[in-house]
Amino acid sequence: MTDVDFQHARWRKGTGSGDSGCVEVALETRLIGVRDTKDLGVGPVLAFRPSVWTSFLNGLRGDDFTPEWTDN
Repeated sequence: MTDVDFQHARWRKGTGSGDSGCVEVALETRLIGVRDTKDLGVGPVLAFRPSVWTSFLNGLRGDDFTPEWTDN
């Protein structure tokens, strides 16, 4: 894994996010960074290749993620 510096990235929080339990997303160089808003920019950043991030978003939009506790 290559280290990517997200220090100067422009972080965005979802419009549906409140003041807690939110994540922020940023594009930097060749990776998408995801971090916890509560960490105020000093916590860890998960980094994904754009193709992986796109697959994840498509899965969310397609309702591909079903919690184990639901009765389906």
